[in-house]
Parts: sequence; C-alpha cells; structure tokens
Amino acid sequence: MRRIAVVINARSGGLLGRERAAEEVAERLEAAGLDAVIIHEAEEPDLLARLDRAVAAGADAVIVGGGDGSIAAAAQRLAGTETALGILPCGTMNMLAKDLRIPLDIDAAAETLAHGVVRAIDVAEVNGHVFLCNSVIGLPAALGRHRERHRGAGGIGARLRLAAAALRTFWRYRPLSLEIDLGQGPPRRVRTRALAVGNNAYAEGFGQLFTRARLDRGELVLYLAHRFGPWWALRMLLAMWLGAWRRQRDLDERRATRVTIASRRPALRVMNDGEGLTLAPPLRYAIRPLALKVIVPAEAVIEDVPETAPATAAAGS
Repeated sequence: MRRIAVVINARSGGLLGRERAAEEVAERLEAAGLDAVIIHEAEEPDLLARLDRAVAAGADAVIVGGGDGSIAAAAQRLAGTETALGILPCGTMNMLAKDLRIPLDIDAAAETLAHGVVRAIDVAEVNGHVFLCNSVIGLPAALGRHRERHRGAGGIGARLRLAAAALRTFWRYRPLSLEIDLGQGPPRRVRTRALAVGNNAYAEGFGQLFTRARLDRGELVLYLAHRFGPWWALRMLLAMWLGAWRRQRDLDERRATRVTIASRRPALRVMNDGEGLTLAPPLRYAIRPLALKVIVPAEAVIEDVPETAPATAAAGS
C-alpha cells in the first residue's frame, strides 16, 4: 500500500468553508486503498515546515492543497526525488492544475488523486528558486506586491484601495534597463516594463489564456513586452482569447535552455507562480527536464508528458 501525506494550506481561497478539506481528501485516498496521513496545521503552522515533515516521513506521494505558489513550494522540495506531487487546486488561478487537466472542483480533484497516474514534468528555477509556470519581473511583479499587501482584506473599500494602488503603479513605473543573455550570441540590451520567463511555451488557440500544451520540452521561453500598460494588457488578453497573440508586434518570444538577466539595480522584484520575492541580479534561469513527478487524471488524454506508472502501484504495495 502506498503511503500518502496530505498537506493543506488552509488560507487558500478555494478552501473557504471547507474546514475538513484534508480529512475529505484522506478519506477518498483511503477508499482507493491508499494509506493517507494528514500533517495538520495545528501540529505545525508553517506550511514549508509541514512539507519538510512530509518528505522526511518517507511518503511515496505528497498531496498539497493550495494555489500555484504553494504547489511551487512543494516542488522545491520534491523535484529530483522519487516522491510524486499530488495537486489539490485551491488557489485563485490554478494554472498548473489546468495545464495538467486536473479538475478544479475539490471533490473531483480528490478522486483524480486517488485513481490517477504519475507523470514527469519539467521544473524551472531562477537563482535556485523553483517555478512551474512562469517567473515575471517588472511592472506585473510590482502590481503583485500590492495584491500581497491587500490579500485577505475584504469589502469594497479594500478593493478600491487595491485598484487605486495598481493604477498609480501603472503610470509611475519606470522601464527596467536589462542585459539578456540566452547563450545564443552576444547579450542583448533592452528597456522594458514587463518580462516573463515561462516553463515551456504558452499555446496559441481560440479561448486559450495562459495555457501550455506541453510541459516536457525542456525549454525556457522568454516573453519580452516592448510596451506594457493597461490598454496593452487588455489588447494582449483579447489577442490571446482570439488565438492571435503571437502576431502582436510589441511582444518578443525567444526560446533557450538557460537565460541570464543582468541589471545595474542591486535587487529585482521577481514573481514566481504568483509569489513575490526579491533577488540580486544577475538572475540565472535554468530548466530541469522531467525533474518532477506529478499525479494526473488517468483518463485524460495528455500529450505533454510520457506516462511512467499508475499512482496506486508505482511504489509497490
């Protein structure tokens, strides 16, 4: 029987009103014949410490309930190991869960974890910090800082203050002067208000917003915005929805396995999978092909990664 550890970030937006979320997931796993152990928040309030305890306990898989930031924190610890990551999407965007075809409904996701299969996906990192979707610098990262400050604040007043702070940042943010080295020729000097490094490329198709068709190409994709403001962002979102965003002249797309970004600034604000951090340049990006095992739906037709083994049998009985 496989031993599964369950770690839940109870502060995730998708878990409001679901006080027994961890118990509900454990019950479904045990009904599928798995040995589920919950590492409760009451025993260890710190999420990262609970993840460390799950890994130290020798679990064959760690089920993590939270947003993309919580999932990336788990990947930081599980990448390069034989321990699989199970995703219970409980955040705002749930970008990785969507790419892996994991249901966003918590009950359906729990069934997927109980009966899914294990696959391997790429892991990206910047200066040793893991991300599974994208890493953003510039104006979007600055806007993310305001979101963090107002996280958990409710009411129309809080929303208005957040909107006002975002608008001020939009108009006042000065372009970054950067030197970008893709290892494919001389470094390139640019001035930009927004730059993103993706863990594999975003797809282009009608109705597809920030979705990736493959997670196993072993490549980083640099997206450089020559202009970035409210109207540019709205126009780009519309172009993505219509499946024509690569035709936009104000966006460069470059692919590489390593990216180095230098700046004269002593520190750069970086947003990895929606979570902000401050790093000293140069920013050194790298891709680790197929470094993370994840549990995905057994019935889904997923073309991005090869199947390795059933989740319920990969580690034996």
